[in-house]
Amino acid sequence: MSSVHYMVLLKFKPEVSDTAIVEVLQKVEELKQSIPGIDYCSSGTYSSPEGFNKGFTHSFLTTFANPEARDHYLPHPDHESVKNDLFAIIEDY
Repeated sequence: MSSVHYMVLLKFKPEVSDTAIVEVLQKVEELKQSIPGIDYCSSGTYSSPEGFNKGFTHSFLTTFANPEARDHYLPHPDHESVKNDLFAIIEDY
């Protein structure tokens, strides 16, 4: 079965500190340790000089072993907790 790539683009609220952004993205990446089926997770800032980001400043990419692993991740309590942390400080996604 094929792996699944899950990408999320983020636009943080202007008042959110760089420290808070780093901390919440670290929590996203740490989900790999607690939820089975995550093969890869990385996050970072938009860095292209092309300017196609439309205000989105950060993103993360998660690769799952298969669609079932992704489906297990979505309602997982650890994912829900990090998602709530993100929703508290993002303007758009």
